[in-house]
Amino acid sequence: MAVLPIRIMGDPVLHSPADPVDEITDEIRTLVADMHETMDVAPGVGLAAPQVGVGLRIYVYSYVDDDENPWRGEIINPVLWMAPLEPGAPDPDLESEGCLSFPGERFPLRRSERVLVLGTDLEGRQVRIEVDGWRARIMQHEFDHLDGILYVDRLDDGDWKTVQKIARKRGWGRPGVSWLPGVDHLEG
Repeated sequence: MAVLPIRIMGDPVLHSPADPVDEITDEIRTLVADMHETMDVAPGVGLAAPQVGVGLRIYVYSYVDDDENPWRGEIINPVLWMAPLEPGAPDPDLESEGCLSFPGERFPLRRSERVLVLGTDLEGRQVRIEVDGWRARIMQHEFDHLDGILYVDRLDDGDWKTVQKIARKRGWGRPGVSWLPGVDHLEG
């Protein structure tokens, strides 16, 4: 397994819809294993293939809840359904999230409280994930990556302006910028 470089917000692969996976090959299995390792080293709770420069509809996830229950897996060619959003502004203490493609920062973002995700696993079996809370947030965040959307693209105008200032200051708004978890030190 290998740790892969994570692309930063200005890279075009992060802003384009990913292609479906036609066949689960040894290359796909290796990619998924490398994505798990990269996510763990970063550390993160999810990682989508476009974040490591691969425009395919795959993401991995890993989360341990407050009761120390582990939840880990991958999903290929996911389809996402969400419960309607609760109206109102996001709670900065409970609804903030970050992203490995905009590292070191967190911003409040309202997400649906419940989701259903369908897709396949590495063995080609159908997967059905029905979750709520933080797990639902992870599913939505990673799914967005597959459609070329970063969470910072969904922020309100005030936070969006802050994101732009940070990106300019750090030189992140251009193609080809990446970082290697476990090796690179990023400001933030």
